[in-house]
Amino acid sequence: MADRQNSQPADPAEALERLGRLSLRELSMDNLLQMVADLTKSVMPGDTEASVLLLVKDTPTTVVSTGALATDLDETQYDRGHGPCLHAARTGEMIEISDTRAEDRWPDYTPRAVERGNLSSLSIPLAIDPDEQVTGALNIYARRPDAFDEASRSVATRFGPYAAIATGNLYAYQSARDLAENLQLAMESRAVIDQAKGMLIERYKLTPDAAFQLLARVSMTSNQKLRDIADELVRTGELRLP
Repeated sequence: MADRQNSQPADPAEALERLGRLSLRELSMDNLLQMVADLTKSVMPGDTEASVLLLVKDTPTTVVSTGALATDLDETQYDRGHGPCLHAARTGEMIEISDTRAEDRWPDYTPRAVERGNLSSLSIPLAIDPDEQVTGALNIYARRPDAFDEASRSVATRFGPYAAIATGNLYAYQSARDLAENLQLAMESRAVIDQAKGMLIERYKLTPDAAFQLLARVSMTSNQKLRDIADELVRTGELRLP
């Protein structure tokens, strides 16, 4: 078996054609993103690992990676609050480090990268939904210095749109799922609060508004959520009056 340091990159045209043939109906967004990362790794020179960063309102997450090197260096940047992949996601600029040992833009990040064996890198910005402060980056970490030339940079930028579309769809799906969960929780909260109000109306002959205000006052004085106060009243029949 050939050593991976000497293995030749896969054909970029074939990899891109393979992505173009994929049916989005047959793949989850996670699987599509992983395939983008895996194919990016396969076509880039320099014995690489790849990752995809999602940046939502300046909160970063690595959504997929091809190995521990990429994940570790992404998270190292998150811990420090800066680095090439974060800079690409925040500014929309492609960021290249030709030789990590000589890089001086992020002096508290690059020693860690060198220690882990990353000697050059390329971060491709992903414009997902800038209006909603949702961006990202396709990150390529090479184990050799000066790994990238004009041709490989061009190939990397052609993988960027696939990563951007898949990441955007993943974010939209997660947001919709979270919204649905929040709406369900809100409906459940409203139901239990209405039950509690009904109990107070019957018990103390209050108006609906006065019953709600009483729940709110107990919530504030006890420093508990109004829903929790209502739930306790419904379950136990008890209300800890201020």
